[in-house]
Amino acid sequence: MTHASAEHPHIVVHPPALDGSRRVTEGAVTLGVASHLDDVIEILRSADLDRIEVEESDLVEWLGGGPEDWPGLSEPEP
Repeated sequence: MTHASAEHPHIVVHPPALDGSRRVTEGAVTLGVASHLDDVIEILRSADLDRIEVEESDLVEWLGGGPEDWPGLSEPEP
C-alpha cells in the first residue's frame, strides 16, 4: 500500500459509476469499490485506516459529490 506518509494518507472517493458505486483509492492503489458510505468506512477499516473520520477528514477527497451522494442507488419504493 502506498501512503502519502504513514501519518497522512490521501484517500480519494471517486465519482459515481453508472451503477452508483464509487471507487476508493489511496494514491495509485484501489482499496475497494463502495456502494454506500458504510462501505467506504469498511474499506478503510480493512486497509487499517479506520482512524480517519470519513465524512469530516481533510485526508478524504470526495470527487463528484460528498458522502451523501450515491446516485443510482436508492431504497426501494413501498
